Amino acid sequence: MLTAQTERVKNQPYVDMKLYHFGFHIGFHSQDLLLTHNGIPVNGETWFAEIPSYSPGFSVGVIGDMYMNPYFSLRVTPTIHFGDKSFVFKEKGTGEEFKANVRSNYVTLPVDIKYSALRLNNYRPYLLAGAYGALDIGRKKGNPLLLKGMDYGIEFGIGCDVYLPFFKFCPELKFCFGLANVLEKDRPDLVDRDMVKYSDALSKATSRMVVLTFNFE
Repeated sequence: MLTAQTERVKNQPYVDMKLYHFGFHIGFHSQDLLLTHNGIPVNGETWFAEIPSYSPGFSVGVIGDMYMNPYFSLRVTPTIHFGDKSFVFKEKGTGEEFKANVRSNYVTLPVDIKYSALRLNNYRPYLLAGAYGALDIGRKKGNPLLLKGMDYGIEFGIGCDVYLPFFKFCPELKFCFGLANVLEKDRPDLVDRDMVKYSDALSKATSRMVVLTFNFE
């Protein structure tokens, strides 16, 4: 008995061998902060803060990729993230609440190492890890909370290259972990000095972000 085996035609079979290739990405993200509280009463009040829910933000950027070997490549992906964070402050004794919204538009410069598995027909999953620097161009003085303009951290991600006839489409999920304390404690910008108690309630804040993008390369 004879059997016939057919192999699926591969789109762009040599695209990954280019020394450099470029692209762009669009997607969504969610901003978060890991908050450390003082827990120290000030004028008889003890305030605690939380971010009870996350608002989706919009992300857009460009991609530069340099081939290193059949499995590894070096990637630079300058990106702008438009988003915000909604805080709820609660006073421990009375249960009084105060809500504040902080807008952060981050310009980030991630540098990642991408590890790609063996290609299976027109699919190739990958992992990536690296570090990033960030500049907040959306911060506004006078808010109850003010975040510093500079941040940096590490990131990890997973994705899959889907080879189409004319380009690669790559859904990608990344987790970003800030390493710097981005809480601004010196607040001469506050006209209402009673608002200082909300900054004083916290001793540290480090950024977190989950990013889902769709890459076109």
